[in-house]
Amino acid sequence: MTVVASIVEGHGEQQAVQRLLRRIAADAAPQALLRVNEPIRVKSGSFVNDPGYFSRYVNLAAAKARQEIAGHVLILLDCEDECPARFGPKLLGQARAIAPDVNIIVALAYREYETWFMAAVESLRGVEGMSGAVLRPADPEATRNAKGWLGRHMPHGYDPISHQLAFTSVFDLDAGRTVASFDRLYRKIASLLIPVE
Repeated sequence: MTVVASIVEGHGEQQAVQRLLRRIAADAAPQALLRVNEPIRVKSGSFVNDPGYFSRYVNLAAAKARQEIAGHVLILLDCEDECPARFGPKLLGQARAIAPDVNIIVALAYREYETWFMAAVESLRGVEGMSGAVLRPADPEATRNAKGWLGRHMPHGYDPISHQLAFTSVFDLDAGRTVASFDRLYRKIASLLIPVE
């Protein structure tokens, strides 16, 4: 069984990441067994800027991962305007220096987790009031404020705590994978899965 101890930054992600990883596993390797521990929520600013804070939470996730033979740590953050190709390896290097004996994955949503919903927004029509006429933007990753963009197509706006889990449960994974950051997360999780013989 593959086990993932995850670090996330928001209440919405804390609720949604287990569902997301299970959906990826069911899609990529239906015979594999995956357990996702209760996510550890951090303050993003402190996590990326305060070495002591970063070390504390990486060590906590690593301790959970070490309890399993196939235990892994996933750090899932929004990278906003940071370049994932530079920021991701930097975070990964820092995390590996703290827990070199644990497999660590850094996944950065560019620009936000909600960017992945924008890429697959047609599959969300009617979910939580999403407009039945909404169309995916040409380049979801070029759009800043994905939460605001989603909210403009919903009668009462978008709220991560209220809507992120529901959207995560149904958005089209293949459409989401047209966004590079989600495709990278999908492939990284798929690579961890061990099919049951």
